[in-house]
Amino acid sequence: MSLRTPLGKVLGMGSAKSGTSHFWLQRLTAIANVPLIVFLVIFIIAMNGASQAELAAAIANPVIAILLMATVVSVVWHMKLGMQVIIEDYVHGEGTKLLALLGNSFFSILVGLAAIFAILRLSFGA
Repeated sequence: MSLRTPLGKVLGMGSAKSGTSHFWLQRLTAIANVPLIVFLVIFIIAMNGASQAELAAAIANPVIAILLMATVVSVVWHMKLGMQVIIEDYVHGEGTKLLALLGNSFFSILVGLAAIFAILRLSFGA
């Protein structure tokens, strides 16, 4: 016995099989963001009033640089996943939806790469 409609059986349309992994990735990044954002807030408070040289020296510490890059990756990935859900739910035209999803992916990659480039540049003393 199947719960699929006759039209669904004929067309072969069913679950996309990606909803569960998307759900868990969104929850995983949300959980990872909690300690990473706490670290980021503490780091920003500690660096308040510091000169650029002092900030560069702090980011030159590999632990700090790695935690900052992990924060960027986790936050950007979480942002991309969240915006993807919003776009899929509220944008109804297929062409517009495709363009919005592509824009979301490219924007997320651009923001992540720019932030990681800045961290690496400061980390290596440029």
